[in-house]
Amino acid sequence: MGLVLYNTLTHHKEPFRPMRPDSVGMYACGPTVYDFVHVGNARAAVVFDLLYRVLRRSYARVTYVRNITDVDDKIIDAAKRNGEAIESLTGRTEKAYQDHMAALGVLPPTVQPRATQHIAEMIAMIEALIAKGHAYVAHGTVLFHVPSDPTYGELSRQDREGMIAGARVDVAPYKRDPADFVLWKSLTADQPGWDSPWGRGRPGWHIECSAMADKYLGTTFDIHGGGQDLIFPHHENEIAQSRCAHEGAPLARYWVHNGFITMRGEKMAKSVGNVVTAHSLLQRHDGETIRLTLLSGHYRQGLDWTDEVVEQSKKALDRWYRAAGDAKAGEPDDEFLAALEDDLNTPLAIARLHGLADRALAGDTAAQPALKASAGVMGVLAKDAKAWFRGGATGTDEAEIEALIAQRAAAKKAKNYGEADRIRAALEAKNIVLEDTPKGTSWRRA
Repeated sequence: MGLVLYNTLTHHKEPFRPMRPDSVGMYACGPTVYDFVHVGNARAAVVFDLLYRVLRRSYARVTYVRNITDVDDKIIDAAKRNGEAIESLTGRTEKAYQDHMAALGVLPPTVQPRATQHIAEMIAMIEALIAKGHAYVAHGTVLFHVPSDPTYGELSRQDREGMIAGARVDVAPYKRDPADFVLWKSLTADQPGWDSPWGRGRPGWHIECSAMADKYLGTTFDIHGGGQDLIFPHHENEIAQSRCAHEGAPLARYWVHNGFITMRGEKMAKSVGNVVTAHSLLQRHDGETIRLTLLSGHYRQGLDWTDEVVEQSKKALDRWYRAAGDAKAGEPDDEFLAALEDDLNTPLAIARLHGLADRALAGDTAAQPALKASAGVMGVLAKDAKAWFRGGATGTDEAEIEALIAQRAAAKKAKNYGEADRIRAALEAKNIVLEDTPKGTSWRRA
């Protein structure tokens, strides 16, 4: 069948046909590095990592660009609160992000450009917009003039009143139109910024992605992704400034957006105070468990984050690891791949993995390599089964566990069954399950 994606621009599922038959260009908006990312941000990274993995199966070259926003009001404010240099804050926060995403099985993108390293490209694009009559300078600030783009709003399909209300921009007296947005922001001498033809300042958020996408993927590329909250104004503004800078050429041909994470039905957001960070989750759960939870619902739908959903993912992985055993990966299951190619239908793909596990546990050894390979496309079952089952023994190291198992064996040999039962109970209290077999006693986490 081939890959089919829902295109936000057309509001339809469409067969994916790249601009070039053997290569794909994809851009996804990355984090603003001022604090640990919450699980909603992690969902976007995991979703587009899955798409990246699916694309790499079919195309010889996939160039995946995911940016790092390292200049922003939130960054400046956080650095002031912490009493540290901006470079220190963004450096350690970016490292934490990379570490957390690696723990979730997210592959490194082809390119991870930092905004501050591309100021020259942003200035050049702003100059082009001014020269073409799509931007103007007012009080040292450069603004994009929205009425100059007659197709503005085609992505979000909002009316003018909705655009102005949702843009979250200051209706400053020097604006020609209330919807006009900032390309370059003027700054005072004591604020971090760069010299430009319009004075000292720093770029607006939207121009950053347009300039970096243009540098690494060209004027028009295949897929642009991000969370649904970025459709307007961020992606709408990206489209406008890129198209107007390049004589009407489209920015991306397919626009893909993932749904929100909610907590008890309410969107997760720092402003609401219901944020769960990837950092905190990784203190309590294996990264594969979090990843599978993030993929448990269809990416375009909302996902309500609960402890019960996380526990279901853990139990599923325990079962799949038990079913796959030590089998080497073979070829992914055709029905599993068909599910992913149908707009990344992960619920259907997960159902197929359960079916493969059923067959494997029933003694069908041919299902084990397919299960291992199929799960690998999803970015799970990447560990040795023994390591997986022993990985959750928090607070008790392997040497201590093995010593207690040896003590229990000695107690049983001496027919001191009460002591043997006491040791088993003590280990169970630490979520360590013993399994007695003819070959000896093995253990795993509960």
